[in-house]
Amino acid sequence: MAAINSITPEKLARLIGTPRSPTIIDVRTDEEFGAAPRLVPGSIRRPAESVTQGASELARQNTVIICRDGRSLSQGVAAWLRHEGIPAETLDGGVTGWATTGLPMVPNAELPPRDSGGRTVWVTRARPKVDRIACPWLIRRFVDPNAVFLFVNPTEVAGVAERFAAAPFDVEGTGIVWSHDGDRCTFDVMIERLGLAGFPALAHLAAIVRAADTGRPDLAPEAAGLLALSLGLSRMFSDDVEQLDAGLLIYDALFRWCRDATGETHDWISHQPKAARARVPA
Repeated sequence: MAAINSITPEKLARLIGTPRSPTIIDVRTDEEFGAAPRLVPGSIRRPAESVTQGASELARQNTVIICRDGRSLSQGVAAWLRHEGIPAETLDGGVTGWATTGLPMVPNAELPPRDSGGRTVWVTRARPKVDRIACPWLIRRFVDPNAVFLFVNPTEVAGVAERFAAAPFDVEGTGIVWSHDGDRCTFDVMIERLGLAGFPALAHLAAIVRAADTGRPDLAPEAAGLLALSLGLSRMFSDDVEQLDAGLLIYDALFRWCRDATGETHDWISHQPKAARARVPA
């Protein structure tokens, strides 16, 4: 059982990847982070003093503060946030406790450099369909909730990447890290390199994305539906960022289905009131 005003790693892991995941802030010192440069998925790093000084920026967001052990820094920061009216908990056992449970962690070395606002920046081809919506969803939900995505003409990807220190993804070219690898799509590659394979629902979702993105519906029956929705979104929105915002909901729903509802079916009887159900002939 978690201590007062704290959350267990297992409970936090159930929230990560969903739209209602709390804001997760890692306040480890640079020395502590250097000794274990991996991140709880979805967390952002901030110095402890900047969190307390900028408490108003969190409004009334549910927040989880993470330090090395769940005591040394996070307790005071969380208490300060609660004083400011912000619902704040600590991670029980801190990063050490999370790692002990064997839950996935994101290796910081795999991430692109961050901009002055602490955000990762990514660039890809304009007019996204499947992979170029799925990958931003993965990054926003499991890596960097504030990540910036730039959609540009294919010929401009390399120049924009250099100019804005952005990581190119789902593009061809020598030395591109985030792209297709054999029969695996970029979404597969990101899950592996970002250390997220320990979330079983992501492996299931990856099969659907791969099937839809590479034209192999035999891999997953749900792929036809995902492709249809993806193509429909691309016709509904002329602005790629607006399309991304709308597409996030599709992947939120698919992730929850992969995690919680694959064994559930829909039938007429199960959705009737009990009284009416009793009158249905056998």
